[in-house]
Formats: sequence, C-alpha cells, structure tokens
Amino acid sequence: MQQIRVFIVDDAQNTREDIKRFLYFEEDMEVVGEASTGEEAVSLCKDAKPDVILMDINLPGMDGIQASEQISLLLPEAAIVIISIQGEQEYLKKAMAAGARDYLVKPFTSMELAETVRRVCAFARKKRLHLVGEEKPNAKVRAKNGKIITLFSTKGGVGKTTVACNLAIAIAAESLKDVVLVDLDLQGGDVSVILNFNNVQTVADLVQEDIENDPTVTDTCLSAHFSGVNVLSAPASPEQAELVTPQHINSLIGYLKTRFDFVVVDTAPHYSEINLNVLEMSDSVVVMLAQDLPTLKHTRSTIEVLSALNHREKINLVLNRLRSDGISVKELEKSLDLALAAAIPTDDRTVLQSVNKGQPFVLGQKSSRVSECIFELAKMMSREKKTDQNTSKITAPMNPIKKLFSLSR
Repeated sequence: MQQIRVFIVDDAQNTREDIKRFLYFEEDMEVVGEASTGEEAVSLCKDAKPDVILMDINLPGMDGIQASEQISLLLPEAAIVIISIQGEQEYLKKAMAAGARDYLVKPFTSMELAETVRRVCAFARKKRLHLVGEEKPNAKVRAKNGKIITLFSTKGGVGKTTVACNLAIAIAAESLKDVVLVDLDLQGGDVSVILNFNNVQTVADLVQEDIENDPTVTDTCLSAHFSGVNVLSAPASPEQAELVTPQHINSLIGYLKTRFDFVVVDTAPHYSEINLNVLEMSDSVVVMLAQDLPTLKHTRSTIEVLSALNHREKINLVLNRLRSDGISVKELEKSLDLALAAAIPTDDRTVLQSVNKGQPFVLGQKSSRVSECIFELAKMMSREKKTDQNTSKITAPMNPIKKLFSLSR
C-alpha cells in the first residue's frame, strides 16, 4: 500500500495535534511534517515532498492563500486542501485560484478529513500519470463521433436521475459499446449516490485544469462502474458547483463525444446556460414527465421552448411511473401534441430497493417490468445517429440564453 504523505500547516498547535490524531488511525496515511506559518511551510515542504498539504487559510504573516500559491509553483504535483472557518464562495474561489484542490470548513470530522485527503491524492496521482503519458486511453484510438443523449425536465421528482443511471447501463449492455454518464445537476446531483460511488473525482476537479486546451485531462476524473459504464459525478458541494462554467462543460462534452460511443447526460431542472448548451449539442433529448397537471404544464412549456430552439426533432417523451389513476396516456399525448417514446411502469419496491442498495435495477432485477422498459428504451436510444457521421466535433451555441429570449419577443 502506497502511503499518502501529509503535511499540516496551522498556527494553532492544538489544531495540528487534532489533525495528527485523526490521521493516526488511517493506515494509508503518514504525517511527514508540520508548520505554524506560511513562510515555514514553503521552506519545509520542499524537503518533505508531501502528497497532500492541509493548509489553514488564516496564518500570521504570509496567509494560507499566498503560501498555497508559492507551494503550487515549487511542488505542482502536491495536492493542497485549504482549511478555514469561513465557507463563503469568495474564499473558495481564492483558494482554487491559488492552486488548492479542495476546501474543508472547520469543524470537520475525521471521516471528512480522511475522505478528502484520499480523494485529492488520488486525483493528483492520476494527473501525474496522465502528464507523463502513461494513462492516455485516447492517444492511439481513433476519435469517435458519439451520440449525446440528454435527460431533461424542468419539474423535479420525475425520476430523471434514476432513469439516467439505468438507461446508461442498459445502453452499454445492449450496444456493447463505450458509454459515459455525466451528472450535470451540478448543485444537487445524485448519480454517485444511486451508483454507490464514494470519494470520487467530480466535474469540479476539472475547474483548475486547462480543459479547453487539453481536454484529455477529463480522463483523470472518470470513475469506472462495475457495469462497464464510465461516470463523471457532480460536485460534492454547491460552492464547488459555482466554479464550473459553461466553457468548462462545452469542452468537456465535446471531448467525451470523441472518446465514447454514447454520452448520457443528467441535467438540473432549469434553463441554465450550461443546460441550453448541452441541449444544443445533444442528438437526443429525453424529456421526462409524470401523470399530474403540474408536470404536464412544465412539460408543455419545455416542448415549446425546445421547439423554438429548433430541437423538436430531438425530443423523446418518456412517461415515468405509469399508473392507472393518473392522466391517461391518450390525454397526455393529445395535450402535448407529441407521442410518447416510452412509458415506464410504477414499481416503487424495485426502484427503492435498488436505490438504497446502490445497485441499479437493470442489473439486480433484470426480469422486472421496469427493467424491461428501460432496455426497450435503450435499444431505441442506441440506434445509429441520423446526423452526418463524418462530423467529429460539435460546436456549442455562442449565447443560447440570448437566443432563447430573442425567440420569446
């Protein structure tokens, strides 16, 4: 087992002792040094060569931000975690700009500390391999022209994420091709929960990277699910999500399209610039709905917006939790002036068990009716694209929000 070398920087001795006590019980970690000032940390880290530096932000003299900037230049391979009593967005932005990989707000638990140390160290090590060319899976592989399938609804609670996870796995099983699942519900994504992923890299880890010029760094943030699907999880906190820009996502999705045969995207329930860009880049848009009036209203509005943006031909209406006491399928189709692509039956027991176990029902309960419907949807979604197969790159709209509002005038 390769030890994670940790260096602690805090002007309070009792805090340093608490952290050392926390880490003492972690078999894969060792404390290789400590410092009480920023200047001392810069000097000692050069010789200690830690994997992870726990840096308090409020230090006498040279503060944690300044010390992080200098250490990042001296030891670019080290992962810095800023520690502070402040959890404001401005502090997080400054820390990330200074080279910090993550941010812990006091007080934190021993579990939170250990998970953070392991996560940032794992990312730093994967990045080192990537930079020296030992882990570039796309280097000798011909660029793909993957199909982008986006699940969208402006109404929460329609089961979009559960369907996204199971659909991605079903597409991989049906097509026997490479599939990646991307969680772009940046502030509240649950893909990692449903797939039972802990302590993984996320979209936020790409913020500090030059993803526009070197999108291959995305590979270091992908997590492999045992089903064969690769996954890019949503940020662990809303503060980290705020750092992700539309430009990051444009580069991310554009690159994943060249690496995978299918890119399945789960989205947040609103018309953000990020979502509008992804909808523009998508080959198919799965619009989720349910059999109630509020959802019907939201779905009708969604279809109108997508149609105004010239995306109507991409729409695949999927009714989730079909039941006999809701608005009938015939009435839904008449109201929306669009036929359903699929209707997934209600099976609360199967779905709830799969979510609580962290095992998608298309793997654990293949014979269930809900699984059969997902596999049928996967067959439909995995058909060949109708677009020009010679096109290997998609360009996102310059400003889809302006486009949207200009159409509404």
